[in-house]
Amino acid sequence: MPDERRATALRYLRGESAAPKVVASGRGHLAERILELARAHGVPIREDPALAEALAALDLGEEIPEDLYVAVAEALVWALGLDRRASRAGRGGPGAAGGA
Repeated sequence: MPDERRATALRYLRGESAAPKVVASGRGHLAERILELARAHGVPIREDPALAEALAALDLGEEIPEDLYVAVAEALVWALGLDRRASRAGRGGPGAAGGA
C-alpha cells in the first residue's frame, strides 16, 4: 500500500553519538503504535512525509546520514520550540523529537 502511514523515532544524546540514531521505525499498524507511544510519553510528532520516507530507509540503530542533517535539525529545532513554549506555559516538556 503506497500511501500507508510511516513513522520513525530518533534519539540523540550529546556525547553518545555524532548524529541522531533511528530507535524505532515502521509502517501501517507499527507506525500507529510508534505514534501512540510517542503521544503517551509527550514526544513531539512532526508530520513530514518526505523525511519519514528518507528515514524509513535506515536500519535500527543507524545514525542519520549527513544528507539528512539539515532536515533532521529543522525537526529538532521545531520540537525544541514546542518544548520551550510548553515550559513557558507551565506544562513542562519532554525535550525529545520525533519525525513521522
